[in-house]
Amino acid sequence: MSSDYYQILGVPRDASAEQIKKAYRQLAMKLHPDVATEADAGDRFKKVAEAYEVLSDPKKRDLYDRGGDPLGGGMGGGFTGGFGAGGFGTSGFDFTNLVDAMFGQTASRGPRSRVRRGQDALVRLDLELAEAAFGITKPLRVDTAVLCPRCSGSGSAEGSEPVTCQTCHGQGEVTHVQRSFIGDIRTTQACPTCRGYGTVIPDPCPECAGDGRVRSTRTINVKIPAGVSTGNRIHLSAHGEVGPGGGPAGDLYVELNVAPHEVFRREGDDLEVVVKIPMTAAALGTEVDVATLEADLPDASAETSTVKVSVPSGTQSGTRIAVDGKGVPRLRGSGRGQLGVTLLVQTPTRVDDEQRELLRQLAELREETRPEVTVQKHGRGVFGRLRDAFAGQ
Repeated sequence: MSSDYYQILGVPRDASAEQIKKAYRQLAMKLHPDVATEADAGDRFKKVAEAYEVLSDPKKRDLYDRGGDPLGGGMGGGFTGGFGAGGFGTSGFDFTNLVDAMFGQTASRGPRSRVRRGQDALVRLDLELAEAAFGITKPLRVDTAVLCPRCSGSGSAEGSEPVTCQTCHGQGEVTHVQRSFIGDIRTTQACPTCRGYGTVIPDPCPECAGDGRVRSTRTINVKIPAGVSTGNRIHLSAHGEVGPGGGPAGDLYVELNVAPHEVFRREGDDLEVVVKIPMTAAALGTEVDVATLEADLPDASAETSTVKVSVPSGTQSGTRIAVDGKGVPRLRGSGRGQLGVTLLVQTPTRVDDEQRELLRQLAELREETRPEVTVQKHGRGVFGRLRDAFAGQ
C-alpha cells in the first residue's frame, strides 16, 4: 500500500472530518470525468475517491493510520476495476454519495418515523385594561390538532397495524441504477409507495384517515400575570398542534391585545385620567374623589375604588397631579406606577343676573375688567395634557 491518502487529498494527518470532506469535494469537482480534460484525470479521480473512502470512515482511517490495509488489497467500496473505455468497473459507484460529498448534502438512510413533533400555534386573546393590569385566569378556546381518540395516534383501524412496505422492504428508500459511459450510476430516493416510512397502513383509522390526529376545539385556562400589555405573549408548552402519528404537541403562544379604556389612558406603568373641576374650585382649592382602575374589578371595595386628590387654590387648567402607587403593577419588578390626574378647569357658560353681578364685582376687585392679554410659553407636557383633555370633552 504505497499511496499516501492524506497527500492525495492535500490535508494534514490530523485533519478533521469536515476538512477531509471539503478537500474531496474540491478535487472531485475538478477531476470528475465530465469536467476534467487532462489525460490522467480518471486515474487521479479514482485515487481521490479511494482516499476519501478510507479517511471519511473512522474505522478504516484508524486501521490505515496503524499501517493496516483498510480495503483488503483492492479498491473496495464502489470502485472496483480500472478506469478505461468502459468507465468504472462493473460494480459502478453510488452517485448519491458523490453528490453528498461534493455539495455538502446528507442523504437519508433507513425509514423515517411516522411520529413527529407537532407545530407551534399562535392565538390572540383580548383583554380589558383592568384584566391586563391586575392579572386574571381566563378561558380560551383553541382549535388545534389533537390525538385521535379512536386509534390513539397509531393511524390504524382497530385490530390492524402497519405492515412492511413490499416496494422497499422496510428500508424507506429505493435505489435506481442507470448505465452511463462512466459505469453504473446509482441514485437513492424515498420510496414512492410508503413515502419513506418503510411501512404502509393497509386499514387506516376512519376517524383520522391514518394521520393519528384530528382537529378539535378545546378550552384551556390561561393565567395572565399582572402588568401585561398589548403584544406580550404567554408561552404554554406542549399545548400546540399534536404531531403526525400522535407525536408530541408543539407549543402554544397566546398574544395579548389590551382594549382601550373609556376613562383611563395607559402610559407604560402609569395611568392617566382627566378630571373636570369648576372654576371656583380651582380658584379656592378643594379635594375631589377620583375613580381608580380598581373600580372595574367585580370585588373592588369602596376604599380602593377611589382616591382623594387635593387641588390647591389657584390651580390652572392642564395641571397634572401625580398619585403614587395607583397605576399599573409592574410586570417585571415590584410596585405600581402613578395615577396621573390632569385637571381641566371649566368656565361657566350660563350665569344668571346675580352670578354675573358677583363676577363683575370680583373682576373690579382684581382689576381685571379690562385685562391685558399675554402670551405664555408652555412645555410640551402641558400642551399635550390640554390637547388630550379637550379632545376628551
